[in-house]
Amino acid sequence: MAVNLPPPDPKLLCPVPGVELGVAMAGIKKPNRKDLLVMRLAAGAAVAGVFTRNRFCAAPVLLAKKHLRHPVRALVVNTGNANAGTGKDGLQRALTVCGALAAKLQSRPVEVLPFSTGVIMEPLPVERIIAGLPAAIADLRADNWLSAAQAIMTTDTVPKACSRKVRLSGGAAVVTGIAKGAGMIRPDMATMLGFVATDAKVSGAALRRMAKSVADQSFNCVTVDGDTSTNDAFMLISSGLGVDARSEKDRKILEQAIVEVSRQLAQAIVRDGEGATKFVTVTVERGRSEAECRKIAYAIAHSPLVKTAFFASDPNLGRILAAIGYAGIRNLDTGRVDLYLDDVLVAKAGARHPSYVEEHGVKAMQKPEFTVRAVLNRGKAAATLWTCDLSFDYVKINAEYRT
Repeated sequence: MAVNLPPPDPKLLCPVPGVELGVAMAGIKKPNRKDLLVMRLAAGAAVAGVFTRNRFCAAPVLLAKKHLRHPVRALVVNTGNANAGTGKDGLQRALTVCGALAAKLQSRPVEVLPFSTGVIMEPLPVERIIAGLPAAIADLRADNWLSAAQAIMTTDTVPKACSRKVRLSGGAAVVTGIAKGAGMIRPDMATMLGFVATDAKVSGAALRRMAKSVADQSFNCVTVDGDTSTNDAFMLISSGLGVDARSEKDRKILEQAIVEVSRQLAQAIVRDGEGATKFVTVTVERGRSEAECRKIAYAIAHSPLVKTAFFASDPNLGRILAAIGYAGIRNLDTGRVDLYLDDVLVAKAGARHPSYVEEHGVKAMQKPEFTVRAVLNRGKAAATLWTCDLSFDYVKINAEYRT
């Protein structure tokens, strides 16, 4: 089940001039479902990406990184097959798909970025993908974002898409994005595919800086199960057909809009976490650095014992304190740590607060959304990330993933 995650309203998804999307049913894993997406970009579009750091990264990740050195005219995304753990054969299959799409769009194979998601260590069904390309190309249109979001889903229960409009000094700009992800979610990157586009004109260098900054404020702040995928990719696209974000002020305004879209998509991934029943914000405050605050937040959010306690609405405080303690923070004085569940102070100075009543902790954790807040009292830095619980359904979904 998705936690407070309604499907996107197609009327609220804004077309991005210079970006067309088309989908098809290629039968890659299952018949009669959208599983192939083509995105065609205007000439001169700028594209930047942030990718998984998994050393077993998939063939399309390797190829996309290489092709980003060239102008990009199209992206092709398939679900149902990750094309990961497939060696040189996987690279050749991904390149064959790029070549087939390039020929149909009258571009070059190096101008196509491939993306795949699905089952690992299975050969990519190139013939099915190539056979589906004509239908996807025929479907290309600017107002196809919701259909595109549906086409990249795997175990997702809800498509993920949103838009923002911003006013820059030269006029209005639009930002629209889609993402997929529900399991194998952990930075860096959070295991997902995300595509965010704007019509504002941004230089390639500025877009690359922006992509890294945006990812660190959104997709790299979520975790579902602590498993980093082989196929993560976040792509930021500037079609260049809108106003020129030339000034530093304009770029900051635009980046904030992109952060807002990306953060909404990232949080939607957690809300749609496999089997999730709770959406949990983990905040660590008053640390010596943001890095140590993030490290402690990840320790809490990745702990299976903590996450199963979330599912049971069981304020087992020892599990949370233990996670803080093993996060690996040098010279951490546990006697100064305070812990809250929402506004309920459950631990003070490293021990159970004398006035804490467990019923209050249970009440906080029974809500579909709540916050775990750890206050280290050793500095001024802070960090926040978003996670979910681990339920019976998570085990069922992943036990039956390939069946």
